[in-house]
Amino acid sequence: MKELSELAELVIANKELAFQNQEKGKRAAELAIANKELAFQNKEKEKRVAELVVANKELAFQNEQKGMLATELNNLAFYDTLTGLPNRRLLLDRLHHAFASSERSGRDGVLMFIDLDKFKDLNDTLGHDFGDLLLQQTALRLESCMRENDTVARLGGDEFVVMLGDLSEHPIEAAIQAQAVGDKILATLNQPYLLATHEYHSTPSIGAALFKDQGKSAEELLKRADIAMYQAKKAGRNTLRFFNPKMQEVINARTSLEADLRKAMENQQFQLYYQIQVDSSHSPFGVEALIRWIHPDRGLVPPAQFIPLAEESGLILPIGQWVLETACHRLKIWRHDARTRDLVLAVNISAVQFHQADFVALVESLVKRHGIDPTRLKLEITESLLLKNVENAIAIMSALKAIGVRFSLDDFGTGYSSLQYLKRLPISELKIDQSFIRDIATDSSDKAIVCAIIAMAHSLNLDVIAEGVETEDQRQFLLDKRCTHYQGYLFGQPLPIEKFKALLEQV
Repeated sequence: MKELSELAELVIANKELAFQNQEKGKRAAELAIANKELAFQNKEKEKRVAELVVANKELAFQNEQKGMLATELNNLAFYDTLTGLPNRRLLLDRLHHAFASSERSGRDGVLMFIDLDKFKDLNDTLGHDFGDLLLQQTALRLESCMRENDTVARLGGDEFVVMLGDLSEHPIEAAIQAQAVGDKILATLNQPYLLATHEYHSTPSIGAALFKDQGKSAEELLKRADIAMYQAKKAGRNTLRFFNPKMQEVINARTSLEADLRKAMENQQFQLYYQIQVDSSHSPFGVEALIRWIHPDRGLVPPAQFIPLAEESGLILPIGQWVLETACHRLKIWRHDARTRDLVLAVNISAVQFHQADFVALVESLVKRHGIDPTRLKLEITESLLLKNVENAIAIMSALKAIGVRFSLDDFGTGYSSLQYLKRLPISELKIDQSFIRDIATDSSDKAIVCAIIAMAHSLNLDVIAEGVETEDQRQFLLDKRCTHYQGYLFGQPLPIEKFKALLEQV
């Protein structure tokens, strides 16, 4: 019985195992079907991803095309196709913004209308292709003359417009600034052009109108600049003319004066005049050398008229060197005369001259070459000169003080130098500006300022000298406040050397 029972259990177990195997087979078949379905789905997904990539590329291409089309349309709307410069439409838009900016800041601007002289002749002889080359090269040259925020535009044909903003608040100064840019444009456009294999020379006629002359209208300003350009044509071409006749007269006079100033050195038209400086007992202790320009036709040209022009044009460097050279030569002569050997000769130094790289070497070489006592040479500098670079100024002054050269701070009280820097400056003297001396007898404010300057000078162990002393009342007030050095017409006006010698013999 036991064997039958075990046999029955074995049969049942085999049937159960067969059933389980059958179920596993079914699940394997189902899994195979599921894997096939999953593989199909993955394949479909890859197809959709590929389709999406293609769609994205197509979309990117379309967007790129739209961007290029938008840029092309913008360029067609606002830029000249030949030169790439702004066209009339963009120029007018920028002009409106420039007017608004000028209104807010108070600073002037200018519009220049530029026409190429005899451009038609080039087209007629060499053809329009060469004319186009000239226009393209002209555009590049005009852009090279401009600052970053300026505008160069082409209106069509051979007509260009330059817009300059952020000029001076004062019309005359703004016109002078515009003239300087105009001169640069004229010089640049006068250089020869290479058009393919042809060398070609071209000149421009330029008309200029300031913003503040325009009556709030961009079109009116363009019209005025255009009118001025035709005035330049009538004047012989290759020149600049302003719409405002009075402005043009000022510019013409300035240009003429600069031309004469350039000839003044070679024609020996400069002279040094000498103005005596005295102490409280009226004894001479120093002299100021003052440049004078004796022009054969203009007569005596005041320094206030030509010195600023010399500084702007760069002529102040050779002029300043001549003054220093002449002053050192005078000290060399004076050392042999008992009446002059102890005098200190003061020379005014401009900011441009002072900050040139070799200024210290120049002064040292003059002192050595003329064999003078450097303590007899006093350089007068202004407060405004220090503003450019105080640390550099202190270094230059210290180097020259080391060899004995003295320094005086001229026009004191009219500038903006900090007292913090004043105590560090290697100066020996403060010079009270004559504007405070003029009304010192009646103006309480001038009295207070002068007293403060004198007190401060004494506290810093500095000499103090008052310039522009013309009356005995002024001298007495200064003396009472412990100012013991004076310069002014009360003691003597600036004189040429022979008359100055005669003055010394009388004191």
